[in-house]
Amino acid sequence: MKLGDKSPLASDPTQSGDPQAISNSVSQSDPLAAPEESASATVSASPLPDDLRVPWGWGNLLLFVFMYFVLGFFLVLGFAAFGVRPKDIQTYSANNGLLLVLSQALLSLALLGYLAAEMRYHFGLPFWRTNGWRPLETHRTRRNFGYGRYILGGFLFSILIQLASAAVGTRAKLPIEDLFQDRRTALLLMLMAITVAPVVEETIFRGYFYPVIARTFGVGSSILITGTLFGVLHAPQLWGGWGQIALLIVVGIFFTYLRAKTGTVVASYLLHVGYNALPLLAFLIASHGLHKIPR
Repeated sequence: MKLGDKSPLASDPTQSGDPQAISNSVSQSDPLAAPEESASATVSASPLPDDLRVPWGWGNLLLFVFMYFVLGFFLVLGFAAFGVRPKDIQTYSANNGLLLVLSQALLSLALLGYLAAEMRYHFGLPFWRTNGWRPLETHRTRRNFGYGRYILGGFLFSILIQLASAAVGTRAKLPIEDLFQDRRTALLLMLMAITVAPVVEETIFRGYFYPVIARTFGVGSSILITGTLFGVLHAPQLWGGWGQIALLIVVGIFFTYLRAKTGTVVASYLLHVGYNALPLLAFLIASHGLHKIPR
């Protein structure tokens, strides 16, 4: 299916409303399935691409958003039990940056746990491959080189975005800059940026949200919608830097485009890791290994 085309859904099992039929379709279309399952999928091929055949819909997405607030509420209560005020884990500041980053990490892992439980206990399906983490096709290129080129691509893409950001400029101090004024906070934030954040964000945006949006609005529109959501939900980190927020939306759109083109979240994940690595490397150099934090 070409990007931008709306998928013909009339005969697809994901539109029948029967979770069992959808689950069977997902398992049959999985590239990691057994040979006899793959043969069955070939016989009963659907016009809907395999990477969009997921057993959840808009109701599940709304429930996920609800769980985001529920888990966030319980996280606030948990911190309050240790004497931490709600504003200390909600406000960008050098004084409470460590708590803010830690709370975001815990919330991200809790959301990932919720999705894992939904896949396993509600749909009875494996978590990772059902959420789009399918093997990345490298053709004749060795796998290490094939995967590495996406990381390198993310690194180069980050350079372009950083140059564009410098050209756009901003008179406002970005909230996220405060988090790099404390050595411990900066270290934790950097570790999150190359470990937890790419896994969680790619699973949620490109693995969980994208297929549902694509089935409804078509692949081309879903690339724009999913990418825009990605950028807008990161806006608090860059509040006041409107050009930077717009560039982050462009980043989200490009990540989603690559995921749509390759049919796997692995591609956008590798790009994401490479993209995040550049500014962190630049900060490490500028701070002399975090020994001299630049103001």
